[in-house]
Parts: sequence; structure tokens; C-alpha cells
Amino acid sequence: MAHPVNGLLRSIEEKMGVFSKGQKKIAAYIFENYDKAAFMTASKLGREVGVSESTVVRFAMEVGFEGYPQFQRSLKELIKRNLNAVQRMRVTTEQIGDHDVLSRVLEMDIATVRKTDQAIEKEDFARAVETLLAAKKIYIIGMRGASSLSAFMSYYFNMIFENVQLVSGDNGSDVFEQIIRIAEGDVIVGISFPRYSKKTVRALTYAQKCGAKVISITDSEKSPIATLADTVLYAKSEMISFVDSLVAPMSLINALIVALGQRKQAELYQTLGRLETIWDEYQIYENIGEVYEKK
Repeated sequence: MAHPVNGLLRSIEEKMGVFSKGQKKIAAYIFENYDKAAFMTASKLGREVGVSESTVVRFAMEVGFEGYPQFQRSLKELIKRNLNAVQRMRVTTEQIGDHDVLSRVLEMDIATVRKTDQAIEKEDFARAVETLLAAKKIYIIGMRGASSLSAFMSYYFNMIFENVQLVSGDNGSDVFEQIIRIAEGDVIVGISFPRYSKKTVRALTYAQKCGAKVISITDSEKSPIATLADTVLYAKSEMISFVDSLVAPMSLINALIVALGQRKQAELYQTLGRLETIWDEYQIYENIGEVYEKK
């Protein structure tokens, strides 16, 4: 497997000259199988390569980590950003194995939400709320897998704010055509998780140049949209087979919607009241009472 240019792999490559014979074996294995190595314990990696567990631990420290767990986390970050869909399928067995899939996936999602709660800065969340409340116009962009998140956010933001635009890759127009009028005083919310969408990165770059405020919802400070943002909200995203778990970012977006709804409570009550009248008049929703009466 050809490995991508990456800080971790580059560090390993630069130290090849000082590695012991056993450490060189570990390095060679990681270059070819970093997707597998990321889910191996130190002892399992040692057995696979033919060296002792202590050699694996020393290798991790030689590369610049406090220990093997920190090195393993870095490997997992690497594969999240660089594996293609086929390679992700290959990783599934390492993560889930023969366990009950439903229980294992739910456990991973619960853990991801907890990590997000611990990692997110409450000051950043509050700043994002204030930035959105002060916006002249709000643009929301999330491509490919993140499009479901941007659509969800846009649906509820349109109930709270008067001027919200969902920037989509599916409506026939180019992304830049949709944000051509973005300017100072406007806010763009960019949502992107590995593998990061180039369209989202380019749109946020353009918005930043136009003087708009940028709020990024992403997984890590290493994300390409993190450096473009005035405010970053970090939500953990775990790779599960060829799909990404978006439970944590969805929960974060829920929190944003609730916080904004509380701040715009009076206007929201009026909007929801008008919507309920329209929904009833045009029979938008199924009347559950009538359904049970028919039975």
C-alpha cells in the first residue's frame, strides 16, 4: 500500500537510520499495513512483526510519543484521513470482528458523544451562538457524507432565522455561484469530516477572503477547515467500516439549534404558530387520531 505524505510516517522515515533491527521491522510493517497496525495492541503488533512488546513500546517512544497508546491514536487519525472506501471495509474486521454489530456500533457512538462533550470548549460554543445571532445572512455548507448534517441544520435554522441559505452540490449550480454575494457581516457554517471535501474547503476559503465569519464543525485541529475558521466546534467522528459515525456532530448541531431557539424564543413562537396553522390547513402531517379511529 502506497502511504500518503504524513507527519507521522515522515518522522518514522527520517529515523530509519537510528532504528535497531527490530524497530526497522516495525517501521516496514507500518508503512505497508498502517490500517491494520492502528487497531493492534503493542503485544499483537510485536507478534505480527516478530519482535518483543517492549521493542514496540520503545519504537513508539523513539518516534516521539510518551508511549504506545499515544502512537496508536496517531495511527488511527492517519487512517481516518487517508483510507479509501475499499480500505475502510478492510478495517471493519479489526474494529468490530465477530461481535454483535448493533451493540458494538451503539457502544462506539455513545463513547464518541462522551468524547465530544469532554473535548468541546464551552466558550467556543457560546461564541458560535453569538456569531450566528449577529449574522446578516447565514450560509451552511456540508458536502457528501456531511450533506445530511447541513440539510438538518438548514431545516431548523430556517425556522429560527429569516435569511439562511443551504449551499448544496446537488442543485445544478456551482458552489461559488451560490455564495457569490457573501460579504462582511455574513456567516458561513462549514461542516466536514474525513475524508474532507475540497468543495467545502474552497468555499470557506472564498468566504474568508470576502470578510465573512467562518464557523467550522469538524473533528480535529488537523482538519483543513479548522484553520479557516474564526470559531471551531470539534465533534468526534469515528470510522465504522466504509461509513463515518456522525452521531456526535448531529448532537452538537442539536445543541446549537436549541441554544439559538432559546435566544430567539419570542420570534420562534410566532413562526412555529404560523407553521402549525399552515401544516393543519394543508394536511402536511398524518393525523394520528384519525388513523386509530379507522382501525
